[in-house]
Amino acid sequence: MSMKEIARQAGVSQGTASLVLNGKGNQYRIAAATQERVFEAARQLNYQPNISAKRLRSQGESVAPIIALFWTMDTRWELMGRFLKGVQSAVSLLETEHEILIQPYVSSRLSEVKSLLTQTRFNGAIIANPTEEDEAYLEASDIPVPIVLIQRDSGKYSTVNVDNDEAGRTVASLLADRGHREAGLLVPNVSSKAVLLRRYGFLEECAARGLQVAEDHTVLEDFSEEGGYRGVKRMAEGGSLPGALFCLSDQMAVGALSALHELGIAVPEEMEIVGHDDFETAKYSIPPLTTIHLPVEQMASSSVQLLVDLMSRKASPPVSVQFQHRLVIRQSCGSAQGKWS
Repeated sequence: MSMKEIARQAGVSQGTASLVLNGKGNQYRIAAATQERVFEAARQLNYQPNISAKRLRSQGESVAPIIALFWTMDTRWELMGRFLKGVQSAVSLLETEHEILIQPYVSSRLSEVKSLLTQTRFNGAIIANPTEEDEAYLEASDIPVPIVLIQRDSGKYSTVNVDNDEAGRTVASLLADRGHREAGLLVPNVSSKAVLLRRYGFLEECAARGLQVAEDHTVLEDFSEEGGYRGVKRMAEGGSLPGALFCLSDQMAVGALSALHELGIAVPEEMEIVGHDDFETAKYSIPPLTTIHLPVEQMASSSVQLLVDLMSRKASPPVSVQFQHRLVIRQSCGSAQGKWS
């Protein structure tokens, strides 16, 4: 599909169409309505720019298809390290060479990344950690390149996910089987369906198993070690602490352990703790952290292979790939009936 045909359908010059599709519409002060007409014409005509060919002409060297990894600019970088390990493993096994582009973005502002619409920087994208607002934007948009969403569900885009609701239920079942009657919850203060589902599954199973989660034992805090530390201190200010605590991220659990140490509360003798993610640091905390293992590396590898299949039209969206979580028992919370029974 030529630029001339797009320009004719949009009612603009070829130069204007080229500027818009190369992401320079705002720079040259082209009206938003005009840019939208160009994008719409490109979508209707199924315009697929040859990014590799453009780079070949401009740089004079052989180039490979580009996979963009969209990652939010927040504190979850340890998770990104594990994800990149899985990406590297998958790329090394591909029959053809592919390049990886890291594209940071601000949570809830994915719509500001214009390269999702211009098709000029990459051939496909893996999007991690979109907020509910970002998801709404994606659902309302016609992204012209193949997309794979991580830890999200979609009827429009392909996804690689785990059952977060079931992960929460697994932790609640463990605590109930340990004989606990009260539990607390430390929740990352982020807009995330994955976090919401973990929380929902945990609370639903707690209710079903007679495990009480008091309002003042449920704390929202920053998605960080500092957030976990502050969360426990806030919980303790209420005058009492539960016998068990589920931290919806290992980062928060590490901070919680530090706060409990300062408060003179022994883990697991006086309080048992369970985290989520199974970061490398979880096995080295004091005591080592019982947690839900999130198969990040495998999910990353699967997302790369799925995206390559979509880019080469070996698969058609939406494709859903589901992984299983795994409970990892360490010293912060045991596996059998304890003193709580």
